[in-house]
Amino acid sequence: MSTPFPAQPRIAILGSGALGCYYGTRFAKAGEDVHFLVRSGRAAVMARGLRVKTPTERIQVKKAQVYGSPEEIGPCDLVLIALKATANDQLKKLLPPLLKPGTVVLTLQNGLGVEEPVAEVAGAENVLGAICFVGCIRTAPGTVNCSFPGLVLIGEFGRPAGDRTHAVAALFTRAGVKCEAQNNLEELRWRKLVWNVPFNGLAIAAGGITTDIIVADEGLRQLSRRLMEEIVDAAAKFGHVIPRSFVDIQFDRTAKMGRYRPSSLIDYEEGREVELEEIWGEPVRRAKTQGVPVPRLEMLYWLIKRLLAARRKPHQRD
Repeated sequence: MSTPFPAQPRIAILGSGALGCYYGTRFAKAGEDVHFLVRSGRAAVMARGLRVKTPTERIQVKKAQVYGSPEEIGPCDLVLIALKATANDQLKKLLPPLLKPGTVVLTLQNGLGVEEPVAEVAGAENVLGAICFVGCIRTAPGTVNCSFPGLVLIGEFGRPAGDRTHAVAALFTRAGVKCEAQNNLEELRWRKLVWNVPFNGLAIAAGGITTDIIVADEGLRQLSRRLMEEIVDAAAKFGHVIPRSFVDIQFDRTAKMGRYRPSSLIDYEEGREVELEEIWGEPVRRAKTQGVPVPRLEMLYWLIKRLLAARRKPHQRD
């Protein structure tokens, strides 16, 4: 039996990028006990606090509880992992100081296979995953612009939603975030890929373009649709039925985001690691295990992989 989730949980935010700052700021503004691990830009956050701007509101937390190490934070009731999946090799060091019996660990990461590394450290029975349909960018340490607040869907790793999952969803709702508990986390991950695969991928592969260009360009829009359909077909082989109308919804939502730079494009252009395997590689591999052809997805995977490899190598003269 799982440990009851406390009415006033002690919360740790692991990762101070766009998502960590956005949701953490909302929690703090709602009066929750939130503790932020900030390993770069900590002085700026301590001096200026946390700031979030959305199309309808401005949120500011002047005095945030900011720490330089998980040991300083100590055990918590809820840990939100807002690190990129490329940093999951650090979890064995970062997570243990934050854990106690019954600590719920919620990963906000993109892609497939992101719960497994968390489960290795925290125990599968304590792991939740969140699918964040949101458009956020961090413009400075502790400062986030959110063009599309969207919603959050939460599920449990390998299990239907339990009481703790509903309690965490209620925590988001109290903080002003649309949030629902769902029974099939893996299906949610495939659904998020319907957006992430084309828009994050083509933004990089097509030369560093924003989502409004992809939506407006006839060829890129059609290619996006075909990529989405490949994801839908692959998901169906695993028993996850995603209606074709969901594809149309992605274009409608994206059009409202304006000149949005997807997170993978920002990482690519700023020289950071890109979640290549989680967003493109793992879906290709899983599709192949079911004999599902995904030629466009596979091509996009190899193109991005090649671009990343070229970025790492210094230019050589003939």
